[in-house]
Amino acid sequence: MLYYLFEYFDKTLDVPGTGVFQYITFRSALAFMLSLLLSTIYGKRIINFLRRQQVGETVRELGLAGQNEKAGTPTMGGLIIIFATLLPVLLFARLHNIYIVLLIVTTLWMGTIGFVDDYIKIFKKDKQGLKGIFKVIGQVGLGIIVGAVLYFNPAVTVRTDTGRTDVFRAAANSTVIVPAGVEEKSTATTIPFVKNNEFDYAEVLSFMGDGYEKWAWLVFIPVVIFIITAVSNGANLTDGIDGLAAGTSAISVLALGIFTFVSGNIIFSNYLNIMYIPNSGEMTVFISAFVGALIGFLWYNSFPASVFMGDTGSLTIGGIIAVLAIAVRKEILIVLFCGIFLAESASVIIQVSYFKYTKKRFGEGRRIFLMSPLHHHYQKKGYHESKIVTRFWIVAVMLAILSIVTLKLR
Repeated sequence: MLYYLFEYFDKTLDVPGTGVFQYITFRSALAFMLSLLLSTIYGKRIINFLRRQQVGETVRELGLAGQNEKAGTPTMGGLIIIFATLLPVLLFARLHNIYIVLLIVTTLWMGTIGFVDDYIKIFKKDKQGLKGIFKVIGQVGLGIIVGAVLYFNPAVTVRTDTGRTDVFRAAANSTVIVPAGVEEKSTATTIPFVKNNEFDYAEVLSFMGDGYEKWAWLVFIPVVIFIITAVSNGANLTDGIDGLAAGTSAISVLALGIFTFVSGNIIFSNYLNIMYIPNSGEMTVFISAFVGALIGFLWYNSFPASVFMGDTGSLTIGGIIAVLAIAVRKEILIVLFCGIFLAESASVIIQVSYFKYTKKRFGEGRRIFLMSPLHHHYQKKGYHESKIVTRFWIVAVMLAILSIVTLKLR
């Protein structure tokens, strides 16, 4: 909203200095600082409110060290992340930008699913929370919306020929060089570590003959649904010990922020020889607010946690990361910069699958890990959760750096 106010001051009233709001970097910095302040200052008030409402965590007995001390700790702390993200975005982002609209919808949509799940667990005393089928329906619903908008909305375009330029005479004695390429609708994405690394989902349907491109949505939308469902569930599984999900997510989102900034800037995209995505740079404002909210949340969520994010936070985090990656055409890189989520999810899948297989074959279920998800395995081995979280953060940083390196390493 402030963006439009200062745009009016600049273009209509010609007030000196107000044009600075046109710069994404300036608005991103403001969004980060405001979200950090909101999450740290007002976060305490939200925690106190949750405590008064007796919104406490019910801890299942898993035989983990320090587990019982966590009982009664306020949950639903994801409300802090949502509040501290959306307010700066509403103030500093260009709200007519289609990517910003999608991210706001994603935040509210996944936040609502997580909130309902936490509400059922806490107030209905049902430890299972929202039934899995309803969670999946919600995730699939969001995937359909995001996939359909990215595929059909005319404002979502790409350009791969950023190096071409046109020269025209702007005045009697001057010429201007401008980018010449054509923005086009495309379902292309980026394959890391590969030269000429664009892959178009439509190519999967090339066997259909002429005109197969118009049916690309049959591939693209299911892929979007799968990614949103997988990443949101991965974030949900990672949220098991103090500071783990928030910290690793902040690192992953910072990497995505670099991708969105360079992909939305024609100069950088030309220099790096990557796909230029018009208007996507505006997502940097959202990312800055989101990172500030996550870091501020860590003020209260680091060991020993004063609040847990609950499904309200973890499902929202996963949904936002998934949509950001898809929008900036870096969804294949999720396996790198969300490597922690992948490892946590894989540990559960492997553990359950192996247990069922051995029970069927030998009559007794066996386990590969002492406990899944993976962070509980290390807890069972005797590692303090602070050490586990710190080491997971270090791995997340290494994976984020490796992801960023793919911009040039091909």
